[in-house]
Order: sequence, then C-alpha cells, then structure tokens
Amino acid sequence: MSDLLRAPAEIKYAEELDWLESVDDNPKPFAWRLSPKMLRLFILGSERADGLDREIAQKWFGDRSIVERAIVTLASDRGLLLIGDPGTGKSWLAELLAAAISRNSTLVVQGTAGTTEDHIKYSWNVSMVIAKGQSRESMIPSPIMTAMEAGSIGRFEELTRSTSDVQDALISILSEKYISVPELDSDGIVFAKPGFSVIATANSRDRGVNDLSSALKRRFNFVRIPVVTNKKSEAEIVRFRTEELLRRHQIELDVPPTLLDVLLRSFGDLRAAAASAGSDDEKLESALSTAEQIGVLEDAVLHSNFFGERELTARTLASSLVGSLARREPEDLSILNKYLHGVVEPRSKDEGGDWPEFLDGGRDAIASLS
Repeated sequence: MSDLLRAPAEIKYAEELDWLESVDDNPKPFAWRLSPKMLRLFILGSERADGLDREIAQKWFGDRSIVERAIVTLASDRGLLLIGDPGTGKSWLAELLAAAISRNSTLVVQGTAGTTEDHIKYSWNVSMVIAKGQSRESMIPSPIMTAMEAGSIGRFEELTRSTSDVQDALISILSEKYISVPELDSDGIVFAKPGFSVIATANSRDRGVNDLSSALKRRFNFVRIPVVTNKKSEAEIVRFRTEELLRRHQIELDVPPTLLDVLLRSFGDLRAAAASAGSDDEKLESALSTAEQIGVLEDAVLHSNFFGERELTARTLASSLVGSLARREPEDLSILNKYLHGVVEPRSKDEGGDWPEFLDGGRDAIASLS
C-alpha cells in the first residue's frame, strides 16, 4: 500500500475489513462481505457498547441516519443516489460502501459531457475483432457491466454531468438488470447477479446541467447529504483528513488547536457572508465546503514543511486561505479584503491570539495577488 499514491478503501482498510468479516455473524444480503450492522460500524466507527475486541475508527462524519438509509437502499436492490453540495463527502461515502460490501470500490464511471453509452455498457478491442471477430473475448466490459457479472457495486460519479442518452441507457440497466449485446449471435445477454447495484453521486449545484428524467429518478432512492454546519463535527473531519495527510507525506508537524479554530471560524464567517449576499458577485466562487477547508489546511501544512520553519503559523494559514479561495479577480479578492477589514481586524483587537498574525498574512497575500 505504501507505493500507491492513493489506495482505495478496500486496500487501505484491508486488515480492518478482514477482521470485521471474521467476527461478523449477522445475516448478510446477497453476497455482501459484511452485514448491514457491521457495514455501518465500519463507516461510523465503533463504540464501547458494540462489545468488540478492538476499536474501529470513524471514517465518514455525518448523520447516522444517512448511512443507515444508504445501506437499506442497497440491500433493497435499488440504485442509490447521493446528492449534495461539493465537498460534502458523497464520493467518499460511496467508496466506503462499495469497499465494505464488495471489497472493490474501483468499478467507477466518471460522468462528463464526453461520457458515452460505451462507458456504461461495453466496447470492443479493435485489433482482436479484426483478428478473430466479435466475441466475448474481444469485448471490453464497462465497470458497470463488470459489477453486474460479479454481483458487486458499480459507481457512477457526477451523474448529472452525463448526457440524456447515457442516462437513458442507465435506466435500462437499473430496470431490466441485464445488458443486451446484439453483435453476438450467442451469449448475447449479460445478466446481473444478486448483489449488483449502482451508487451514483450528483452535485446539487449542477442542477440544470443535465437534469435527471423522472424515469431515472424512479430507479434511485435519493439520499441528500447536507453541508456540515456543526463546528465540532467539521473540526473532527478536518483533523481526521489532516492526520491522514501528515502520515502519507511522513511529515511531523503539529496543527495547533487554536489555528484550527481560526480556520473553522473564518469559513463560518465567509459562509454567513455568502448566505446574506444579494448577488453572485458578492459571493466567493468557492462553495466553502469542508473539503475546501481541508485543502486550505493541506496547502498551509505543506508550505510550512517545505518552505517554512516546519511549524504552522497563522500567517501561512491566511496566505493559503487567500490563495485557495481567490479564484476570480478582482471580485474574490475584494470579498476577502472586505472580510479581513470588517471581521478579522476588529477580532484581532478584541481577542488577540493568532488573529493579528492571521490578519497580516491575509493582507500580504491579497497585496501580492492584486
């Protein structure tokens, strides 16, 4: 695993999944590797009341009911659509579910304007077709078809970014549970095995790009994932991801709780300003998601490690925040400058602490970009 840039969840948590499977005596739907109870525990972490001989760390931070409804949906043989704002953990939850159910989370189709029916059905190895003709051997199954044949979970990322033709093809797969291959005289139908299902994700901000048809909507159970607004939960997510980053890069650098609080409060302030803004020009282009918050901290940590004094400072954190969130010029720079003068400057006088240095770092970063 150490030689992989990013190991999928089934490899990253292989030892933990093996152990959970060995002690799991609860009923399992289809050919699931874990029961629904153990699946929930794998994702949300164990508690003392679970009576396990070892602790299972929490991997996804969100409402318990969201995870339970997602699991029940997949156990019912219906498709699962996770919908929410960017950075709310939709893809990570989908990966954890697929990894624990099938021990394979890599059967993924990425939805884009260029995604075609071939990407969710099959294509052909041209050289083999020329040499031997069309056959199952010369057919290249899509990740979705592979999941059907294995009775596994297939994933479809950013479903609403795909065209209506692709969405229509998915309707047939979810309804009939087979794919017809008319080019083959015999063995021309690929049937799904029990356990096959599709987890799709959709960005709620993409509404209107390629709206889902009512027919496709009926094939999915919708599970909405809200933006994390609870400060404690968000702090846990940011801390969890930052610790993973430090381990991956083998960096020994502390993130002081006071600086984490500065970051959380800054994002909270900017979200409140965006909510009260009268027009899009008065809002940052950034969605100000938890994922972007993690990105700001990651940038600051790496900069401190490689170009600083191996110590995270408020100045570096402010520079990373401005650099990460200022995507439009001059609109975003103006919004951030207004925030520094209207909120951070009074706070630095009233509270002191890391805020004065954060203010100076933000001003310098804006001046360098202006």
